[in-house]
Amino acid sequence: MSEAEVLFEVCDGLGLITLNRPRAINALNHSMTLAITEALRTWAADPAIRTVAIIGAGERGLCAGGDIVAIHRDAKAISDGGPAAPAPLQTATAAFWRDEYLLNDLIGSYPKPYVAIMDGIVMGGGVGLSAHGSHRIVTERSQIGMPETGIGFVPDVGGTYLLSHTPGELGTHVALTAARMGAGDAIAVGFADTFVPSADLPALLDALRTTPADEAVAGFATPAPESELAAQRDWIDACYAADTVEEIVAALRAADSPEATKAAEDLLAKSPVAVKATLRALRDARTLPSLAAALTVEFRITVAALSTHDLAEGIRAQVIDKDRAPRWSPATLAEVTTAQVDAYFAPLGAGELGLPA
Repeated sequence: MSEAEVLFEVCDGLGLITLNRPRAINALNHSMTLAITEALRTWAADPAIRTVAIIGAGERGLCAGGDIVAIHRDAKAISDGGPAAPAPLQTATAAFWRDEYLLNDLIGSYPKPYVAIMDGIVMGGGVGLSAHGSHRIVTERSQIGMPETGIGFVPDVGGTYLLSHTPGELGTHVALTAARMGAGDAIAVGFADTFVPSADLPALLDALRTTPADEAVAGFATPAPESELAAQRDWIDACYAADTVEEIVAALRAADSPEATKAAEDLLAKSPVAVKATLRALRDARTLPSLAAALTVEFRITVAALSTHDLAEGIRAQVIDKDRAPRWSPATLAEVTTAQVDAYFAPLGAGELGLPA
């Protein structure tokens, strides 16, 4: 296979995008983002292309997210301080996020069918490449999630918009605990539409070359597995309806459910300030008029996160040193101030994302 990080192929009426970093589970970087954006804009104006599809090379997944090792370098340089520390908006990471979010918005408003094959691992930035598409396919191998709070971050790539529009409080649970979703969960939560067995994916892609997307996808759709999350909505909706993270934790601990007890433990292991910023972002996103408006707020949040201790520390613990023992600051929910949460949402002036609301 070519060494290019993204492959583009036109097959009859299908424009096929293949993320081609299989050893990194096709983690997304800036150059890949720009290449995909250029192809989508070109194909949108090409009458010969009826449908676009995106897949991941290798056996492990569509996309494990953004290249967070590169993000760590910028976050650590800023959090370490000193006269050479860059301004967050002037970093390579902020430039990447800007173009990534513009791509997410392009996918969400794409004028042609956009078929995302969400096979295997689909995390973070991989969700941004797939869950805003018109046709979102999951398989028995799908593992989908927004793991940001576990690295001192807040769901982005339109994740706050998706998670805030789920049935009941399912999205709040997924966001605060970084829970992974299987195929049935992803469909129930609204991250995916259709279940297709992984063995049928080559035939589906072949059908998309000559058959309209709706017809091709329907021809391979099979009943999805039951959603374990949807089956637990009673305690999820009751516990996560609270207005503060502290109240949510208290409700989870008081619930007569081992799953709720585990959810409280999972939540408390995450960055306290990131969890609080995430809850506010989700509640605010419910009232926003569009994906573009949510992405605008997310860009403010992520740029602000570059200046926090917890983003650099969370990536260190999970990816760099892999000791899985982050030292959060503030260390507890009680120590997080309103001002610290407000800082994530500060307008960026001339540095705003620039999408129309």
